[in-house]
Amino acid sequence: METRVRTTLLLALLTVLILWIGRMIGGQNGMVIALIIAAVMNIGSYWFSDKIVLSMYRAQPIDEYQAPEIYGMVRELAAEAGMPMPRVYLIPEETPNAFATGRNPQKAVVAITEGLVRLLTPQEIRGVIAHEMGHIKNRDILVSSIAATLAGAIMVLADMARWGAIFGGFRGDDEEGGGGGILGMIFLSILAPIAAMLIQMAISRSREYLADETGARLAHNPEYLARALEKLAMASERIPMQDAKPSTAHLFIVNPLTGSSLMNLFSTHPPIHERIRRLRSMGPA
Repeated sequence: METRVRTTLLLALLTVLILWIGRMIGGQNGMVIALIIAAVMNIGSYWFSDKIVLSMYRAQPIDEYQAPEIYGMVRELAAEAGMPMPRVYLIPEETPNAFATGRNPQKAVVAITEGLVRLLTPQEIRGVIAHEMGHIKNRDILVSSIAATLAGAIMVLADMARWGAIFGGFRGDDEEGGGGGILGMIFLSILAPIAAMLIQMAISRSREYLADETGARLAHNPEYLARALEKLAMASERIPMQDAKPSTAHLFIVNPLTGSSLMNLFSTHPPIHERIRRLRSMGPA
């Protein structure tokens, strides 16, 4: 419940940031236009997200005859969660990882890499699949799409503020007593996108913790997922995912992007050691 409240507050903070920027640039027309543009872009991404990301990672569908053990785990966990059976895909990638996508539980997909199947025990694979089912059950694709729409609107408004400052537009704010001024617009155009990105990352991290908790309860043993995360973190360092894209990194159970400490600072995933600590503090589910 605490994580859900935090997510709601963060989404509300994004909304307040949009309203504040709208006032700063001197009116609501630009704000409405920005929201429409961002919504159109992100609704398209939300509607076709499964096809886009599956194609990006060359994922192939598998059925009960090709992978009976994996398929059986997904079916059992879907029944445990009271959800329809999602489609199951295998990614031809040596790096062990997994993700869930789809705009709702009826259109959901669970995808795992070949490397994950080879590395983990059946219990650990069950823990990973349960985590991905947790994302589906908690409708995290929808939450991420809403956050992306709001953040996208902030980016558009920040661009409007920057160009308005350069060309001397948006006088309405001064006339109405807002007092933003040119320096205020420049300051706003720089800080607003950074604030939106940080809030969006905080939402993503909160949803990972929630999916861990939900998955641990579905699998009836938090230790399955805790052990899996330990192995996945170490293996991802040894075998980085060459084709990983920043735009889809948030979907994976562990961050597929490796590199500088700056990249880790702006990671969409919470620290692995903290996720493991929280799981092991749950005790038997």
